Order: sequence, then structure tokens, then C-alpha cells
Amino acid sequence: MVDVPAATRPYSVLDPLIARYASWLALPREATADTSDEDPENVVLMPMVLRIERREPPDRTALLEAAAAAAIALCVDERCKPGGEWHAAVHGWISGRIRKVARRARGAHWEAVQALPGITIRVGNAEARAFVPMRVADMPKELSRLQISGSELAADEPGPVPPGVPTLWLNPDVPMSAGKSAAQVGHATMFLAALLHAEGRDALLDEWAAQDFRCAVRKADAGTWAQLHPQDDAETAWRERRVAVVRDAGFTEVDPGTVTVLAQWP
Repeated sequence: MVDVPAATRPYSVLDPLIARYASWLALPREATADTSDEDPENVVLMPMVLRIERREPPDRTALLEAAAAAAIALCVDERCKPGGEWHAAVHGWISGRIRKVARRARGAHWEAVQALPGITIRVGNAEARAFVPMRVADMPKELSRLQISGSELAADEPGPVPPGVPTLWLNPDVPMSAGKSAAQVGHATMFLAALLHAEGRDALLDEWAAQDFRCAVRKADAGTWAQLHPQDDAETAWRERRVAVVRDAGFTEVDPGTVTVLAQWP
């Protein structure tokens, strides 16, 4: 990861998420997938690329943790400050629908995408790179030629959650590919950071940034999911249990309105 002094991190770029968080969770399920106000020619998303080598594929959990960290690391990079080279693209994307699409790459294709504007995070034997948001129509061939499908990896046993890191709990009742899960945990780290910033707790974000936004991704068991799920009271869930909610629009793999991740701050 690029070594960026905490004082230069533009956490304010996340402000548009704060205003929309509660209203998004309150939408009827079918309304989450409503794109009637969207111009298909100008859909903007954050591309993500997961390194999945054929002979030595990464551990699934480590790959998701790398993707989750890369997404927030890019959003608060110093280049996203007002006047920075990434500010307009990132601020415009965060102000709309924060879509992400994860693709897979290996070998020379992985090396090729390192030249595109973005941030790569490594966790264990896994690497993921988040890219500056862009219109789908403007996506360079180094990204557009990569496949979205085929990113599935075998389940692993990651062990206990390390102390002091956020835990991103995957919905135990909703199967998702590694690519879909990578996008969802990337949303989760953004929501956590936005909610902490809204409370004026940038010092905590600075500490997290110093750890390269380390987090733990785990599949929740039924009891944990039921205990943490906010139901219709997201405000209380955050205030009392430090739990943020990722609710998907349902464009791929899951039904509209599905809660895919519960992100728990330690």
C-alpha cells in the first residue's frame, strides 16, 4: 500500500455515504433495484481485480480481506482530497450508487493492471487491487478483457478473529461467489469508515489506516447473525453494537434488498 500520512487522508470524501446510509436501509426491497433515473451509458463503478493464480490460488478469506481493505484504502488516499487527481472520480461515484465489480486475473494480466490508477493490498497469500471509479464505457482493455465469472474459491478455515480489527460477517443464508463477496465487503469497510467519520472519530480511522485497514471476514453462524442484525433499527445497531449494514440492490446473485454483510467495529 502507498504510505500516506494519516493527516492527509480525505475522510470527508465519504460524507455523501453518511446522508444516504439510513435512507437506503429503509427503502422497500424492490426500490433498491430501481434504476429508472439512471443513464445506462453513464453507469459508473469501482473495478476491483482479484489475483487468482491457477497453480497457487489464494485462500478465500485472505482474498476477501485484501479486497475489503483495498476499497477503503483507495477512497481515502491523499489523491482523493479536493484538487487531487482522483477526487472528482471518487467523489462523484460515492455521491451516486457505489457499485463495484470484481474481476479475476493472473500472470501477465495481473501485472498489466498494476499500471492503472488504483491501490493493491496484500493479505497473507492473497492480493486484490481497487481502481479509481470509471464509466463502464471508458474501462480500459486491461480491465474489460478480464473475466467476472470463475472467481470461486474453496471455503477455508481462517481461525479466530485477530484482536482489535473490524469483523465483516457474511450472511450465512446467502451463497455468494468470491467476486460478489469481495464487492460486498468493500462496501462494508466504506460504511464503517463513513460512520466513524460522522462521529468525529478520525483518530480511530488514522489507527486503522496505519494497519492498512486490516479486517477479518468471517461467515456468520445463525446465532451471531440473528444477534447482530439490526432489523429496522440501524441507528441503534450502530450506536449500541457498532454494527453497520450492507444491503444489496440485487443486480447479481442475490435478491434485491438482501443484507449481505454485517460489519462490526471492535
